[in-house]
Amino acid sequence: MTTVTIIGAGNMARGIGTRLLSSGCEVQILAPTGQHAVDLAGDLTSGPGAGPGAGGVSGGEVTDPLTGDVVILATPFDGALEFVAGRAGDLAGKVVVDITNPVDWGSFDRLVTPADSSAAEEIAGRLGAGARVVKAFNTTFAGTLVAGEVAGQPLDVFVAADDEDAKRQVCGLVEGAGMRPLDAGPLRRACQLEHLGFLHMALQDRLGTGYASGLKVLA
Repeated sequence: MTTVTIIGAGNMARGIGTRLLSSGCEVQILAPTGQHAVDLAGDLTSGPGAGPGAGGVSGGEVTDPLTGDVVILATPFDGALEFVAGRAGDLAGKVVVDITNPVDWGSFDRLVTPADSSAAEEIAGRLGAGARVVKAFNTTFAGTLVAGEVAGQPLDVFVAADDEDAKRQVCGLVEGAGMRPLDAGPLRRACQLEHLGFLHMALQDRLGTGYASGLKVLA
């Protein structure tokens, strides 16, 4: 059984946690305010991901030991950078999943990362050689993750990483949670995925979907 630690207790943590619990994963949620993580863990035990075959979930402080083999950074980009800088030693050997879109929230018209880089690559740089960083979930919205689908279609989750074993682990989690993993290639593809995620966000007012749309590859 895969154990997963989610850093953050916001909407994306709720969505990803719901999907992981439904697949039988053991989930640890950690947040700067530990009570927020405990409250979310309590909500998830009776939420859509609960039921026969569901995994277990616990909550705690962001400084607690990391019990997950996979650590998902469900925070804003600056929070993710701060976390990996402070816990780099504890993340050694773990699969680190970056879900962020590094948007300039003041202007909402650009990404804050260098043009030739990405949030995932910046995080990998902070972790140093041997980092097992995976980009995933940045093109899926929180509400669609809770539901697990859009318009009756399973969610597509784009996954990029240099470490093939780490990528396989994350693809396995995605598939086990009832979604479709799409291998987007090496970690440098995170740059394009983050622009795609930003575009998806920027279209919401025009689409009028209330962040309830999904990106789907059809062939």
